Amino acid sequence: MNMSAERPRVWAFAHQKGGVAKTTSVLGVAGALAERGYRVLAVDLDPQASLTLALGHRPADIPLSLAQVLDQRVPWHAALLKTEVEHLDVLPATGRLSQIGSHWLATGTYEGLRRLVQAIRGYHFILFDAPPSLSIFTVNALVAAHLLLIPTQPEYFSAYAIRHVLQLVQWVRETYNPDLKYRIFITMFQKRNRAHALIRSRLEATFGMGLCQTVIGVDTKVREAAIAGVPIQYFASRSRAAEQYRALTQEVLAYDQQTPTQVVSQPTQETAGRAAAGAE
Repeated sequence: MNMSAERPRVWAFAHQKGGVAKTTSVLGVAGALAERGYRVLAVDLDPQASLTLALGHRPADIPLSLAQVLDQRVPWHAALLKTEVEHLDVLPATGRLSQIGSHWLATGTYEGLRRLVQAIRGYHFILFDAPPSLSIFTVNALVAAHLLLIPTQPEYFSAYAIRHVLQLVQWVRETYNPDLKYRIFITMFQKRNRAHALIRSRLEATFGMGLCQTVIGVDTKVREAAIAGVPIQYFASRSRAAEQYRALTQEVLAYDQQTPTQVVSQPTQETAGRAAAGAE
């Protein structure tokens, strides 16, 4: 993998369902990459601006945001904000992003974020935090990304909704981005929860190597880290969540270094539904 900051790798985090620790995972992976010395740009694609808040910035206080960049009113670096973490910056979101989404949806704009990525320099990684839906921003993120990371709770509805994400992956591969890779990883896992163990085994059987071996457990420290405005590694470095996100990042880095693209599970409409069936 070419780690030149002139050609950043683009990882998108997305899931149709909310509450799967998606933004938390963007923060955890961003922190782990920054710890390694990589320059990371986190891009908040959600008008609710959870990632922006979790990195220490109030949307109401932001004069320029991603919305103005995508509206081509200002260059990307004009809206850039530093964080408390060395090597980690953010392109923040505000509620104005909803207007851009409506315009892109009406005009069928699917390559807006790809054009943005092509203009960005100076980073090793760009991390997209997509909204908790298969919105026009999610589609744009997949079109622009090298790798999609899909967090899922080991719960029936979360696992079942993966099938819709994979349908989108298949469409994006066929129309805009044939080299898009993906990995699924489990969040909010509780070892003593029988249903969690059952769905984990079903996901392993269904997706095989498409499912990350690293599992993210429940850790209240991540909520405290978000309030503090820093990734978990910079709030509670030795916590379980910090170590797990370090391990997940290492696993994803190793996979992203593999070439050519390896499609470990061809997405189908039924695949994730079978995986979730174990909870019934």
